[in-house]
Amino acid sequence: MAARLQELARRLGHRFADPGLLTQALTHPSVVHGRAPRRATPYERLEFLGDRVLGLVVADMLFHRFPGEAEGALARRHAALVCREALARVALIIGLPDHLVLSRGEEDAGGRANPGLLADACEAMIGALFADAGFAVAQDFVRSMWTPLMDEAHAPPKDAKTALQEWAQGRGKKLPVYVTVGTEGPPHEPLFSVAVEVEGVETVTAQGPSKRAAEQAAAAQMLENVKK
Repeated sequence: MAARLQELARRLGHRFADPGLLTQALTHPSVVHGRAPRRATPYERLEFLGDRVLGLVVADMLFHRFPGEAEGALARRHAALVCREALARVALIIGLPDHLVLSRGEEDAGGRANPGLLADACEAMIGALFADAGFAVAQDFVRSMWTPLMDEAHAPPKDAKTALQEWAQGRGKKLPVYVTVGTEGPPHEPLFSVAVEVEGVETVTAQGPSKRAAEQAAAAQMLENVKK
């Protein structure tokens, strides 16, 4: 294993039996899907695996950490801890940007600073730990990195869509309506545009890597607008 990858493995607290899994977790799909031929396996499958492992470990952490909280409160905490922003923070802490394998186009577009890309790679890294050494190793990594994030929130967070709905209802308005107005980008990395409409308020449009993320972004922007 190259010295730089050994350094990353030390930060992860794991010595890979199959170093190829570590390389795969760092390889962006653009390297394979781009025009320049290159023998590589992208991180998409590991990302899929890591997403499920992260979700389970965080759910278990919350279940035991907050025994008196209802399901709804736990769900809001969970959503905040497995979201793109949280994953990107962890990616920065362990130094993933310096090790990513990107196509020239993705590099020029600022891929190493793209929160969505960093979040995907972080999930892939969790998947690689699980695939290489099993659940316990992946669980230890998630617990070590996510416990500080969990400590930051004393009360369950309120997502933007819920907050906007409560704002509208409190003023006798109809519930917010979300409309998908467009999709762009490659199939492996789409960008959705969603508009949110509330009676008597200027419509706001925002983008995100999923419809849910775009809806949350639009709701957050409208909340900012109505508070001004």
